Amino acid sequence: MSTVKSILFKDPASTESTRSILRVLILLTIAAAAVASRLFSVIRFESIIHEFDPWFNFRASKYLVKHGFFDFWNWFDDRTWYPLGRVTGGTLYPGLMVTSGAIWHALRMISLPVDIRNICVLLAPGFSGLTAFATYLFTKEMKDSGAGLLAAAFMGIAPGYISRSVAGSYDNEAIAIFLLMFTFYLWIKAAKLGSAMWGGLCALFYFYMVSAWGGYVFITNLIPLHVLVLILMGRYSGRIYVAYSSWYALGTLASMQVPFVGFLPVKTSEHMAALGIFGLIQLVAFVDYLRGQVPSKQFNTLLRALVILVTIVAFTGLVTLTVTGVIAPWSGRFYSLWDTGYAKIHIPIIASVSEHQPTAWPSFFFDLNMLIWLFPAGVYLCFRQLTDEHVFIIVYSVMASYFAGVMVRLMLTLTPIVCVAAAITVSSIFDTYLEIDSPQESDDDSESKKPKKEKVKETGGFLSSKAPYIGIYSITSKVAVVGAFSVYLILFVLHCTWVTSNAYSSPSVVLASRMPDGSQHIIDDFREAYYWLRKNTPYDSKIMSWWDYGYQIGGMADRTTLVDNNTWNNTHIATVGKAMASSEEVSYDILRKHEVDYVLVIFGGLLGYSGDDINKFLWMVRIAEGVWPQEVQERKFFTHRGEYKVDHEATDTMKNSLMYKMSYYKFPSLFPPGQAQDRVRGARLPSEGPVLHTLDEAFTSENWIVRIYKVKDLDQFGRDHFSVSAFEGGKKKKGKKGGMAGRAAGKRGRRVARI
Repeated sequence: MSTVKSILFKDPASTESTRSILRVLILLTIAAAAVASRLFSVIRFESIIHEFDPWFNFRASKYLVKHGFFDFWNWFDDRTWYPLGRVTGGTLYPGLMVTSGAIWHALRMISLPVDIRNICVLLAPGFSGLTAFATYLFTKEMKDSGAGLLAAAFMGIAPGYISRSVAGSYDNEAIAIFLLMFTFYLWIKAAKLGSAMWGGLCALFYFYMVSAWGGYVFITNLIPLHVLVLILMGRYSGRIYVAYSSWYALGTLASMQVPFVGFLPVKTSEHMAALGIFGLIQLVAFVDYLRGQVPSKQFNTLLRALVILVTIVAFTGLVTLTVTGVIAPWSGRFYSLWDTGYAKIHIPIIASVSEHQPTAWPSFFFDLNMLIWLFPAGVYLCFRQLTDEHVFIIVYSVMASYFAGVMVRLMLTLTPIVCVAAAITVSSIFDTYLEIDSPQESDDDSESKKPKKEKVKETGGFLSSKAPYIGIYSITSKVAVVGAFSVYLILFVLHCTWVTSNAYSSPSVVLASRMPDGSQHIIDDFREAYYWLRKNTPYDSKIMSWWDYGYQIGGMADRTTLVDNNTWNNTHIATVGKAMASSEEVSYDILRKHEVDYVLVIFGGLLGYSGDDINKFLWMVRIAEGVWPQEVQERKFFTHRGEYKVDHEATDTMKNSLMYKMSYYKFPSLFPPGQAQDRVRGARLPSEGPVLHTLDEAFTSENWIVRIYKVKDLDQFGRDHFSVSAFEGGKKKKGKKGGMAGRAAGKRGRRVARI
């Protein structure tokens, strides 16, 4: 009864308690919505790992729970990058696998033996709820709890984040975005309070982030940039000094415990900004101390001399260490962020990845919808009241906007700040237009008597927008504005649901199409082919394919691969590209040297699947040309008009390449004579398809998407091809010219036949 009375009579303590309960319930609802919106893939298809990289992460997680952490830490995988192998434990970010393993062990401790696959499939949706909570805490520090709840709701369903966190998307970003936002929240708390404890917690979660995703470099550079801007604005304080020093010292030492990172924080250019700002803030603190100890005239002279001396010493030291190789220069991936054409010219393997391409303008509206035009308004509101935390939002917004425009994958880092800024905008509008009573002059007079700092504190860091009543706060205007934004929010939810359901919930290994009657038809060629490899080939078989499919072959087929998505050895990948781009005679020599048993190729010409190897073929040629420019040349695959053709106009180099032959082998036989059609490239093919001498067709999936060929034994190939073609070539040359060329060809044929 006392509780009811307190609520009826608006007891402040009871009201605040009620609001806290409502906030918790709303956050739980948002988390549930975030998880539920990411389950379309499981409902429509099944519980399956998606894409490419997640298959390696899943395989590594299985190894971890089976063999234990220390064996995982020292794991050398001899079934990848044959014959080189991979020091797996020292070349990955283990945070994702360790998190899954910890959850697996925790569930077993409470007698819930859940399969590790289900944990991996549902990990990203589970962490999306935590990301919404972290976004709430971060935004609450920027404005108030109302804006925090809106930001959490936006973050929970925004397609820009869902694209990398649907069920089955078991990639590093599954937990990294939560760690990104929570680390930033802890940094803001540390900077506002000047607390070494909060700085230590920020360092702890920064270490977790370093162990989980290579994108930790974004944090490593953004926090120092925030501190630098504050110093340049004249806002240095002891709070900033304590927060940054504790974060950098503890965070750097902790990050160096990850084997894949090691001494990179003190030896690479990507980390030098953080180290430089750490030195700068020590200098600023020292100068701040001298200011109170030395007379002002002498202080100015001392300061000028000190700044010049330190600048010269620091610049000279940085240049010297970089030239001598102690500090590594910027990597190619970072150069490509500043020069969008750098990777295509110098590192084609980076440019070949679709998610490394510049972002198209429609993608911003597709992934962010109405948030994209609320975002600048939120940044403007932060400019109106420049507190230290609002400066962080501005710096984050500028940097993330640039990088998201350069590389489509970095839309993921832009989405959180867009959600935060948009939430600040909508919250500020609702604060104004959801007031029951219109502000009157008497109220405004009383407000004007309050100190500015007190008014800012009451509005969560933003100046009140109340103005004398002039009609703009009428009931009609309030209903119109609130109603319009309510419609916008409803449409935003509908858009996010549609995008999530139709664009981001289809696993790449399972394709879906619509039949003429509207029913769904599942195309399962990938798993069909990988299952065939698993069941019909020896366990020690070596499979060659383009690197895109290496992780899937290792995860589903459990067979040894030459290259995979780790892409750590450009020369080895170029070797595969050379084998695909060369004639059979050259390719066969490469296959035998690497003991390849089967070659796998993806072909979408029959079904219209555009992500096939013929469309990727030019990247194979470019990567191979970068290593063997005399043997593989891209221009030879284009017609004299500079066109990339696969029909009768295709060049001889194109028609004789192993990739072309494997893709179109026996393909014309599926059509009436002279009507063979490549549905991806819209090309009419010759009536007679290519002939293979070095490979035998072993398997072709139902829709011809995956084709697998067995490499012929050397004896069989010698009898079937060289023993005939080489001798005939020798006789023809000898009979025609009677010179050394004919005799040499004949000798080569006899030598291979004897082998």
